[in-house]
Amino acid sequence: MAEDKLQQQRLELKYLLNEDTALRIRDFVSCYLTVDEFGASRPNFSYPVHSLYLDSDDLQLYWETINGTKNRFKLRLRYYDNRPDAPVYFEIKRRMNNCILKQRGGVRRDAVDLLLAGHLPEACHLTSNSSRHLVALQNFCHHMMNLRASPKAHIAYLREAWVSPNDNSIRVTLDRNVSCTPEFSTRLGTNIRTTNTTFGQEVILELKFTISGHPNEFFDLGGDHIMDLQSNYRTPRWFPQLIRAFGLMQCGAAKYVEGISVYGEHHFRNNTLLGPPGAPTPGATGGFPRENAGTHGGLP
Repeated sequence: MAEDKLQQQRLELKYLLNEDTALRIRDFVSCYLTVDEFGASRPNFSYPVHSLYLDSDDLQLYWETINGTKNRFKLRLRYYDNRPDAPVYFEIKRRMNNCILKQRGGVRRDAVDLLLAGHLPEACHLTSNSSRHLVALQNFCHHMMNLRASPKAHIAYLREAWVSPNDNSIRVTLDRNVSCTPEFSTRLGTNIRTTNTTFGQEVILELKFTISGHPNEFFDLGGDHIMDLQSNYRTPRWFPQLIRAFGLMQCGAAKYVEGISVYGEHHFRNNTLLGPPGAPTPGATGGFPRENAGTHGGLP
């Protein structure tokens, strides 16, 4: 299996752009970063990403984001194609204040149904011998059982990623064509059953950089604001230049939550698909109100 380059602890800042701005940002970041190896030979430097999100039947994890619960998490299975030998990553994405903490373990595809049915995770279910992967899988299954969580939504999009050339401390991604549909099975398909795009023609820009130590709250950095982050962090000097040059405004862009909100929350409850696949809620005009940081960027 290829080396897992997951950023386990990072700061993550999101912005919504039009395509023209996204292409100009690509030119900007290419002066500092290299295109991700998985997208280098693909059209538009983009590779497909698929996530199967798990939640309780009353959508507890969805509502924790809607209600702004301070320390919250999501459970998802992430995969990139449907090859039988390709791993499926069981991921916990946890938010603590403004810090993102991620754990994941690569699981053999033939073990997915067994684990989601409640079987205790074992090393033989993994595609790696790493103890870190086994711990991540054990934690995932613990949360899943406590919530009685099951598959709820399939999220798919195309990701263009740029990374620091010598390590994985800096990562800039551009996500396009984000789609969401109810999914209550583990078929792990790559054809999503909807023509609706969650964010329309908007592109999601994410600026990510790794940190170590315990993160404190930090202030959005625009104008004379200062960072209050009691941890070790590596902020690239060109981040604030990018933010100011393109007049970026930080906002929320949670794909799972926005997808459910746009499609219609009632379609995802109690594992019952209401109406034809891809049909939005009558009268729906968009997702939940996106959080706005209120100042440019979020970095110095």
